[in-house]
Amino acid sequence: MMRRLSSLLLSLVLAAPLAAQMATPATVPKVPAAIGAIREADIRHDVYTLASDEMRGREAGTIDEMHASMWLAEEMRKIGLVPKGDMGSWFQWWNMRRTRISTGSSSVSVGGRPLALWTDITPASNAAAEVSAPTVFVASVGDTTIDVRGRIAVATLVAPPAASIRSTTNTYEYNYTRPAIAAMAAALTRRGAAGVIIVADSIAEIAFDGVAKTQSRGTYDVIGGVPRFTRNPTPPVATPAAPRPQVPVLLAHRAALKELTANGQTMDIHLRLESFEYPSVNVIGAIRGTDPKLRGEYVLFSSHQDHDGVRYTVNGDSIWNGADDNATTSAAILAIARAWVKHPGKRSALFIFHGAEERGLLGSRYHAAHPVVPLDSIVAVLNGDMLGRNNPDTAALMGSQPPHRNSAALVRMALEANMATSKFAIDSSWDRPTHPEGWYFRSDHVPYAERGVPSLFFSSNLHQDYHTPRDEPKTIDYRKLTRITQWIYMTGWIAGNAAVRPAVDPGFVLR
Repeated sequence: MMRRLSSLLLSLVLAAPLAAQMATPATVPKVPAAIGAIREADIRHDVYTLASDEMRGREAGTIDEMHASMWLAEEMRKIGLVPKGDMGSWFQWWNMRRTRISTGSSSVSVGGRPLALWTDITPASNAAAEVSAPTVFVASVGDTTIDVRGRIAVATLVAPPAASIRSTTNTYEYNYTRPAIAAMAAALTRRGAAGVIIVADSIAEIAFDGVAKTQSRGTYDVIGGVPRFTRNPTPPVATPAAPRPQVPVLLAHRAALKELTANGQTMDIHLRLESFEYPSVNVIGAIRGTDPKLRGEYVLFSSHQDHDGVRYTVNGDSIWNGADDNATTSAAILAIARAWVKHPGKRSALFIFHGAEERGLLGSRYHAAHPVVPLDSIVAVLNGDMLGRNNPDTAALMGSQPPHRNSAALVRMALEANMATSKFAIDSSWDRPTHPEGWYFRSDHVPYAERGVPSLFFSSNLHQDYHTPRDEPKTIDYRKLTRITQWIYMTGWIAGNAAVRPAVDPGFVLR
């Protein structure tokens, strides 16, 4: 009884901002019997399959992502969906463009001695550079009496402020090292340094391999996709100044400190970029609606199948399995499809597993530009990302309050669905523009919301295993995941059968 009372109080505290937005109180709709096809055992099986070591972390653009995509397509075929990809297949193909520092044509040397890229020394940014200059050791970055102009400034890493160390992605050592490098590099480049070498302290030394393996991947974009955040209002820009060449910033091992403290050594830094394209894929299936007048409209259920692949080793494990991120939603989408095919809605349902979300929402940005059905025929995008962790009785609904909310009508449907099924206390704090994580903007609903498609983002939010090899199937709360799956299903059911499709809020602009 005490637990139920606590849960009710928590619900009132967290959901109050949402309830206040709704013009009328939510009703409790009838739940279709087909919801029984959403079974915890199936969801558990699918998460364990997608996040298994055999899938090797499903990194975008690799055979591992294709392995996962082919498995998903086969499951969709078994369920009874209709393929909606290219040429009657399950797959919508597109190219991702990768730009990285070239290992073969780049080099770094000090005093004529070459340093092996990524093992002896690692770039901390993805910038090309051609610099040859003498070194100067800066014992204290705050000591402005040392002239670093036109020189390669060498400094030992200084611990960053505790507030700048993230706690919800990667390892503590990695999160410690990144802001420290950024702050020190900014301070030294402002003083005119031609290059910056940061020598690791004992904590950054542990992160060295992680920085190298992450940085060596470079940056990614999608060919033919929509840009990110194209509808954000921007102030008028005056005539731009000539671009300044980027100053190279590199991280060196702690053991190199003695060698690098000798002033006046010539350091040659030649960092050259290479760019190439290779394929990724969206996996798409549909279930036709039952109403001849409404079946040309769609409820879109959205997930992403990729994760971070095989990366640096943490506690003996180098496979970043991505169980919560995002095998949970992928399993949820399959479960919803099993229910929907038993009892289709009046409107049709579209099920999309977007590729390369982790590389910058690439798959959803491509589909938003090349939709398999007209964008204006999509009445709702119900996207999920990380559904299986944290408090068993709370969940988050992003896009539920301004300025992220683009459809009050769809939010009302989601609240009604929650009352009818899972009765979560809805934590709306992660949807606020003041939240430091900016979580709303980091999943596949964004390209659709920007283009005026009613969109919601369901989540159980971040945790300390996020983007680490610790995100394993055994860590998932499968009962909670099943309840969130039922909630998403019911939201889609209401939207898919409503007499009037959910409207976009007047004047909505995503910002």
